[in-house]
Amino acid sequence: MDKKGRVYVCHTYYHVYVALLKEFNLPKEERFKADLVLSLMSNDFETFAERVKENGVFENVFLFDEKRETYFPEVAELKKDKGNIVSNMINRIKFTKAFAKAQEPFVPVDFSKYKDVCVFCDVDPIGLYLNQKKVKYHALEDGFNYLKFYDPVPAKSDNKGCWGLKKFFSMGLNLIFIRDGYSKYCIDMEVNDRSVVKDSFRKYVEVSRTALAEALTKDDKELMMRVFVKDFDSFKAQLSNVKEGEKNIIILTEPLLTDLKGRERLFRDLIDEYSKEGYVFLKPHPRDELDYPTVFADVKQFDRTVPMEILNFFEDISFDKVVSVYTQLDSVKFAKEKVYLGHDFMDKYEDPSVHRKDGK
Repeated sequence: MDKKGRVYVCHTYYHVYVALLKEFNLPKEERFKADLVLSLMSNDFETFAERVKENGVFENVFLFDEKRETYFPEVAELKKDKGNIVSNMINRIKFTKAFAKAQEPFVPVDFSKYKDVCVFCDVDPIGLYLNQKKVKYHALEDGFNYLKFYDPVPAKSDNKGCWGLKKFFSMGLNLIFIRDGYSKYCIDMEVNDRSVVKDSFRKYVEVSRTALAEALTKDDKELMMRVFVKDFDSFKAQLSNVKEGEKNIIILTEPLLTDLKGRERLFRDLIDEYSKEGYVFLKPHPRDELDYPTVFADVKQFDRTVPMEILNFFEDISFDKVVSVYTQLDSVKFAKEKVYLGHDFMDKYEDPSVHRKDGK
């Protein structure tokens, strides 16, 4: 039986944005023939699937009710620390098989029917599942240069102690699963810029997302905007609030701090600080559950579901400054100045040990 073409497994709006960049950069006769699987595990995609279908950028759209291990108490039990590496490894092998079996009823498509399976964030259950089903796939970097600030990379820091053995059990025997390409059935791991990754793993393949975006035509950008912006005219009207002659600043929110009151205080402090410089806009993060329209009703805001990169496509719109805590700003073209606050800023709001891994 002939296999179908491509399928992308996406967990965020940004993942779909990158998948579309890849589709737009194909020869015209090959574009928009892929299928899209939207995981509902960490994102509420609202009416996004309907807009994708209306604009014809994927052949089929499937919703995936992907489950974390905590959904299956008997499976989660196998992840408890037994106090020694032998017992923990035995349980990890059991967990890998049990979790894949428990996940199977929720998987909406038969991935073995596709020629190319592309998975963003294979650390999520889909990566383990595909390996247990012996389905080869391509892993794609979760965020823009997200590996840049990890040393060692998460695959290694998550598996300290007997790394060589664990790597063999994953890549050689497929008895356990390790993320970001360190698994038997992962063909390669696509990253934006290999030079910033502090790991020489042979599976890394560089595909510049900046270059993909720069290759878009005006019509491509227009279609991209209509896919992601649910009320296009209203969104453009929001952008018209960017005032000529006044300093305009956009603050990117993130799901920082588990306490929503603490998160509210953090971003209120940022708004108060940067309001001294000019006119402040908020761009809520798609996975940030704080009710920004209510809590910050006094601040102009953009739709949380729109990836910030879409702002690059609006001509004649430029902010003087963009501010983020941890969101990487390398892909931002819509602001003249980029402010990345990082750990020093977060030290004021939570115990530094929470966000400074290995004391860094």
